[in-house]
Amino acid sequence: MSHLLSKSKYIRGLQCDRALWLDVHNPRLAKYTREQMQRFDRGRDFEYAFKATFPDGIDLSAELKRNVDAYPERTSQLLDKEEEVDLFEAGFSYDDVLVLADVVHKRKDGRLEVYEVKSGNVLSETYKRDAALQHYVISHCREVAAFSVVYNDGNGNFIKEELSDALQAQHDEIARNIAAMKEVLRHGEPATPTGQHCLEPYACPYQHYCALGVRQMSLF
Repeated sequence: MSHLLSKSKYIRGLQCDRALWLDVHNPRLAKYTREQMQRFDRGRDFEYAFKATFPDGIDLSAELKRNVDAYPERTSQLLDKEEEVDLFEAGFSYDDVLVLADVVHKRKDGRLEVYEVKSGNVLSETYKRDAALQHYVISHCREVAAFSVVYNDGNGNFIKEELSDALQAQHDEIARNIAAMKEVLRHGEPATPTGQHCLEPYACPYQHYCALGVRQMSLF
């Protein structure tokens, strides 16, 4: 495996170091509710609708499927061509982190416009942290001209918010977070107790597992 972290694992690590460890070392223990799966489906539908506004986009996931470690090399091959190009699920790897960008447009000057698509109708702090990690990785691989988060106005319409400056300002913090997460993953499973962090910002899929080994719990 050529990477340790993805954007989903990074967000998981910000929520709980034990959940991060399990996501990397024992993901089969995760249990998702029907409601969570339905939310994932709604998110994909909104993402597909936005991608449809780029009719000539090249979908790397259709070509490479689950071979995620091949995405960065294939992305570089496509971006190195002289012409403009739109890519879906373009892969970038830096600092042991792999991210797949929803939509990347390479301009005539070679700089990138990146779009991260979210189905929610509020630009949450979690969405911003997700985007900040992507900006950190992608901008260390290519020059990013603009980075926008696209979200739902509540009626299925697209709101685009350009956040490049704010995301750039978080790079030092992200580097520290990544270093801390790598350290967690070098050791055995953390004995992190349960608490409110099991529910926020997302319900953790490892709650049932952690509950098995805890007799005195504040939530369960």
